[in-house]
Formats: sequence, structure tokens, C-alpha cells
Amino acid sequence: MSQTFGKTRWKRFAVVMVPTIAATAAVGVSIAQGALAASFSVSGQQFKVSAGKLHGDGFTQYGTVLTGTKTPSNPTGYDPVAVSGFNSATINSLCQSVDFPTPFGAYTLTIHAGDDASNPVKATSLFIDMADLKAQTATFNGINIGVATGAITKGPVNPDQQTNPGGFAQEADSADLTGVQQTAWATSAGTFSLNGMHLSLDSGSTGCF
Repeated sequence: MSQTFGKTRWKRFAVVMVPTIAATAAVGVSIAQGALAASFSVSGQQFKVSAGKLHGDGFTQYGTVLTGTKTPSNPTGYDPVAVSGFNSATINSLCQSVDFPTPFGAYTLTIHAGDDASNPVKATSLFIDMADLKAQTATFNGINIGVATGAITKGPVNPDQQTNPGGFAQEADSADLTGVQQTAWATSAGTFSLNGMHLSLDSGSTGCF
């Protein structure tokens, strides 16, 4: 009886987990090899991103609204976000993690990359849709605060997102941040090279921070 129950339990676990892990791993490997443009979003769920150091050229930051799923806590289905954009970026000690429930408790899927200081993560046309951002230090070079979104010239604006051309925005020639911790709704990039990528699945809430 106990043995049969054990087999059924792990069979169900495999049905729930294996397709997700296999798909995520395949996409992660392709991105690490520079084969794919990258876009991360988790069914309207926030996820965590941290970095030891981020240098970006052509920086922009502006607001927009994401259309999500209507829930009792969010009856409109809309989520306001602050978008950070970079023409190009290098990232050291990158971590991305998302918590998700299973019939057997909570699990966390985590991706690490760029831990070798001489071989960082590299991205182009990078956009991060954030709900929260913390950094130990943040330095902006050639910053222009209060520019209208429609007048941005130093960095990118995501063409796939609806923005208010007269809305508040800021831009800079470059930006350097250390000790970064972000809670994000989505990340997209034209190219995203995850050097030294490591994907892991762990029980419990063991995310980036």
C-alpha cells in the first residue's frame, strides 16, 4: 500500500514538474548560447532579480501599465510598472528566481549567470518591468530628469508597450548600479547571453533575496 502510494505521488510530481523544467532548461540553454531573443514573464506573477553589478549604456526609465489577469485583489487586471531600458548592458552575478506552488509544497526555480567577473551576462535592448528596485549604489552619467517619454533620445522605449508620449521619464548616457534587488513583472531583451548559466529547482522559498 505504501509502495503504491509512493509511485503514484512521484508520477504526479513528474507530470506537474517535468514539462516546465524541460521547457525552461531548453530556453535557458538557447539563450546562454545566444540563439534566442529573451522574454520572461510568469503568468502575471512577480519574480525576483538581483545583480552584484550592472552597467548599462543608453538608459531610460518611464511608466506604463501591463494588462494581466483579473483577480479579487486586482479587479481591473492592470498592473502599473516602472520600466528600465538599456541599449546594452553587462551584468555580474545575475540571479532570477520565481516561487510557485505544487501539490507537494512550494518550490523555487532559480537561474544564476555571470558569476565570473571577467565573463558577465550581456544583453541588448534590455527592458525590465519593475514593481520595486533597491541598489546599494546607483550612478547615472549625463542624466536628464523630467524628459517626456516621446522626447527620449539617449535610450530605448519598448515598441511593444503602450506609453504616454507626454508622460514623465528620465534618461542617461549610462548607468552603473551595485547590489541590485528588483521585484519584476517581466524582462525582455533583443539578445540575452547568460554566460556560466546554472538553473536549479529547490523546495521551499529559496530565491535570490
